[in-house]
Amino acid sequence: MNDFSQFVDRYAAVWNEPEASVRRGMIADLWAEDGVEFTESGEYRGHEEIERRVTGAYEEFVREGGFVFRPAGEPVGHHDAVRFTVEMAPATGGDAVWNGSIFVVLGEDGLIRYDYQFAGDPDPGTRAVAREYLRRLVAGDPEHVAEIFAEKVDWRLDWPAEGHPAVPWIRPRSSRADVADHFRTIQDFHVPQEQGSAAEEIVVDGPDAVILGEIRQTVKATGEPYTALCAVRLTVEDGLITRYHVYEDSLTVAEALARADAGR
Repeated sequence: MNDFSQFVDRYAAVWNEPEASVRRGMIADLWAEDGVEFTESGEYRGHEEIERRVTGAYEEFVREGGFVFRPAGEPVGHHDAVRFTVEMAPATGGDAVWNGSIFVVLGEDGLIRYDYQFAGDPDPGTRAVAREYLRRLVAGDPEHVAEIFAEKVDWRLDWPAEGHPAVPWIRPRSSRADVADHFRTIQDFHVPQEQGSAAEEIVVDGPDAVILGEIRQTVKATGEPYTALCAVRLTVEDGLITRYHVYEDSLTVAEALARADAGR
């Protein structure tokens, strides 16, 4: 094999392929009929088992998770062996959230006989977690957003301790379940299809990140849209958000919701 980079591009592409028949053909073009893939937790022998493995990864991470697999770095190889890295990153762009080191042994026909995968560091890094938080926020599933938070969270919003009667989601929070309830309550008062956020900048310093941007919502009771500037301070430990402090234009939010209360 003279072009290792092209081989790695083909290897990464099969995990992203949406069409089952095309995916099956790509597998046959990469692995020998009796080829085997080894991971830390299992082994997959022959085209049928490898296809189940690749299809499962596609459905979980690409179709449902919104990620893409891509080569990372330069492959190296000699004789019948190639070593390279594949990483998984948000399809919309950004830092990788997973990487795997791959070592394959090829037959004389250039097809994979043995495929060994070693997962990299499971901690995706502060910037990647911040980007993933934003992606889940836009997707709008409160439980899915909460899953990227730790079980215990240092939570703070820039509101008076007594909160505001028009904004019921503003109250003390401390757990992952509280986080889900927070975003669920926000959805109850707004039009989910018209929510959005824009991150103008993400500043990272070790485990800490600050997201500067704005939130856009439409009040369900009145149909009134509003935009509020905000800054979110995060701390990430072991791939999860442990601190969540929000500083926002709370006056704009309170006024928009107060008009909704007045119209009832």
